[in-house]
Amino acid sequence: MTKWTPTHEAPEPLEGPVVATITGGTILWFVLFLAQLPFYGWFSDHGHLWWLWTCLAGGGLGLVGVWYVRKRDAAIRRHVAAARAAGRESSAP
Repeated sequence: MTKWTPTHEAPEPLEGPVVATITGGTILWFVLFLAQLPFYGWFSDHGHLWWLWTCLAGGGLGLVGVWYVRKRDAAIRRHVAAARAAGRESSAP
């Protein structure tokens, strides 16, 4: 098992526009759902109705994801602000 253990440190996680990315993906899932809705009969006749419900589930889970990443982003900002405030207080004479 030791041959599978990494010998180097893991890189720092990449941070980017997470909220915008999740929001964009959520909008895309809902657009796909709405675009397929007029073809409900065709999907039903050919056994592909799960495509429609997959898009709706993706949009619903995306809403949960947007809520989560917004809370995460706010928590990170609060932590950074608290760390800066603590750093300033400890350096004061």
